[in-house]
Amino acid sequence: MPRPLLLSPDRLFPSDPAQRDIARRLYREVADLPIVSPHGHTDPAWFAGNAPFGNAAELLLHPDHYVFRMLYSQGIPLDALGIGGADADPRESWRLFAQNYHLFRGTPSRMWMDWVFAEAFGFDVQFAAETSDLYYDRITDALATEAFRPRALFDRYRIEVIATTESPLDTLDHHAAIRAANQSGEWGGRVITAYRPDPVVDPEYEGFRANLARFSDLSGEDAFSYAGYLAAHRNRRAFFAEMGATSTDHGHPTAATADLSDAEAETLFARVTGDNVSAADAELFRAHMLTVMAGMSLDDGLVMQIHPGAFRNHNPWLFDHYGRDKGADIPMNTDYVHALRPLLGRYGNEADLTIILFTLDETSYARELAPLAGHYPALKLGPAWWFHDSPEGMRRFRRAMTETAGFYNTVGFNDDTRAFLSIPARHDVARRIDCGFLAQLVAEHRLEEWEAAELAVDLSYNLAKAAYKL
Repeated sequence: MPRPLLLSPDRLFPSDPAQRDIARRLYREVADLPIVSPHGHTDPAWFAGNAPFGNAAELLLHPDHYVFRMLYSQGIPLDALGIGGADADPRESWRLFAQNYHLFRGTPSRMWMDWVFAEAFGFDVQFAAETSDLYYDRITDALATEAFRPRALFDRYRIEVIATTESPLDTLDHHAAIRAANQSGEWGGRVITAYRPDPVVDPEYEGFRANLARFSDLSGEDAFSYAGYLAAHRNRRAFFAEMGATSTDHGHPTAATADLSDAEAETLFARVTGDNVSAADAELFRAHMLTVMAGMSLDDGLVMQIHPGAFRNHNPWLFDHYGRDKGADIPMNTDYVHALRPLLGRYGNEADLTIILFTLDETSYARELAPLAGHYPALKLGPAWWFHDSPEGMRRFRRAMTETAGFYNTVGFNDDTRAFLSIPARHDVARRIDCGFLAQLVAEHRLEEWEAAELAVDLSYNLAKAAYKL
């Protein structure tokens, strides 16, 4: 007999009755606010073409590396899950997911998925082996209806704006199609891009020289000369801004920055565009380009996001067979104090510049990031990110950051996801956690409740809009 699926209205609120009552009142202020999603990895093709999602596995399993990395960790082959274009029967892949759903007990993925199952599709029995086909058929049938097309879901969940993330080598055709739909009155959803230059900034990125050739073609500049390379970035940044971008995004292995002279940079550029690139030169070039990108952001107004500290593609076999973003990126310890000093020495005092820092190294929260953001006008702190985008991760973030950086040197919440329906699920989690944190401050007489209510709205909506110029 299937067990019931129940979502408590008090989930994630404090267990203390007095704090829970305060959290309930605060949550009522933010539960129905629009969603501002300023950074993520959803596919703009969904909104450009508005084609229906094909089936349950295509919607909820294939895009979500949080899900399939857990299954892979238990020995389930990615091919059997249909990942990376593998020719697997989606119903059988879904059955594998259902048979192993117990693996997700206590994880954020379980919470997000249960929200989607109950709130989006109306299930009242738990997802399990015996309900796998029920789930697959009901979800797949729903996806064939107009109400579950991408644009309808965008509107249903009150998404005010969503930013996808594209490389400078992307022609942004899907964003052009979305803009055309907006201008014709066909659809009013706001989907913008963000400039992610890693493929042409990281000399260790696969195909770097070929990427520079493509960069040259798209920009009309000679990206194999240092002056032309910088001009190519300015050209593509302007194009991205024209297509709605308000931010850039930089996923470097470390937070290292450097401030080289033009002559030093030209000499280094000649080395990193050669046939044999040393790891030291690659790191120095990435470091220098972060400072260069900050200068360009001061010129063109694009908000700069730095996402360091992931050992990308840690599993070489998986990368060789399935490529990037398949759940094999691992957090690393990250220095910010010394690493960022060259950039901050040049641009940190610029109040017109916004640099948003993220980390996967929680040990840096109170020791480095909060003091840095609590001092430099250019710095803001991104939310608990990736592996820490979780109830306990969010709580640790608030507890470590708030006393030194305050709330207003942070930027609200980023869902940072590839799985569409996890967007409203994640925002709901973030709002509940923040309301619980604020409720404790009220109960301890560290905040008045009216202040907490204002803060709840700011953390859920206003800060992200302001920080990302949306």
